Amino acid sequence: MPTAPAPVRTLDADQVAELTDTAAKLLAFHGSATSPALLADLPVMCAQLGEPLRRQLRPVDTADGLFVLRGLNVDDARLGPTPGHWSKAGDAGALWDVVLLLVSALMGTPIAWDGQQDGRFVHNIVPSPGHESEQTGASSSILLTPHTEDAFHPGRAHLLLLCCMRNHDRIATTAASVRLTDLSEADVDRLMQPVAPILPDDAYEEAQKFGGRPAPVPTLFDSPEGLTMRYDPAYTPLGDADEAWREAYEHLGEELARVSVAVSLEPGDVLVVDNDIVVHGRVPFQARYDGTDRWLKRASVRVEDRPTRPAAERDEHGYGQAALTAWAA
Repeated sequence: MPTAPAPVRTLDADQVAELTDTAAKLLAFHGSATSPALLADLPVMCAQLGEPLRRQLRPVDTADGLFVLRGLNVDDARLGPTPGHWSKAGDAGALWDVVLLLVSALMGTPIAWDGQQDGRFVHNIVPSPGHESEQTGASSSILLTPHTEDAFHPGRAHLLLLCCMRNHDRIATTAASVRLTDLSEADVDRLMQPVAPILPDDAYEEAQKFGGRPAPVPTLFDSPEGLTMRYDPAYTPLGDADEAWREAYEHLGEELARVSVAVSLEPGDVLVVDNDIVVHGRVPFQARYDGTDRWLKRASVRVEDRPTRPAAERDEHGYGQAALTAWAA
């Protein structure tokens, strides 16, 4: 697998200071990164950021479907130990929650989920004892299968942001763009048919909120800019599909593996992924649970009026918008 050929946008010292100073002011005034009033203030503060910084923080605009924002500096000593579970994180790294919220708000609308990490808009992604072999961000000892974030839901993010707090072992995030794959017309045609559903993943504490088993959905879609994708093999009941469809799905998985890249994030790096084009995952690693393990913060962003999904998803059977919370600028 190639290593970290992802496009990089580097913030200069002035831009870093502008972004982090703004985040610090917001945090000091509101006292918590989870304050609803802080969320309400995001558009006002974003409007005050300079044009050079705003230009660097534009959404993904390359064929790769991702980029790494570099230049932010996380002080490992001041950060404190990596939490053993997201629920133990509290306000750890709160400044970076606000930084990530500012970046998210410039790119679109930050969203959160009632059934995931207590509805927080910024999630802590850390390995957790007892979850080593699950297909969730809390796992460690197995390959986190490449997937579309929240693929089961029609209200899923258009953009996914992963901010690295700590990665002493240079554990790689994997990423693969559907637009770099080489699929036959027959495979594409089959995967555009709604044959199998995608189930909610184990990170959701109350999956029953999503209304039971969903209807089948397409895996691939056509858009004015090219193919887009909705893919999560770990939560797709392939037994519901016929053999020809399963073979096409397997070919897609093989092609995504062929074009996959590995991005080893450094502290302060923010990986921005187009969730309609790129699937992401993570290589296996051995968690120590000693306060030094890999730690990421995650934010999800919707971009309104984006022509990358069919209108039918707005009325998709079985999954309403009740579980989705959006901060509206």
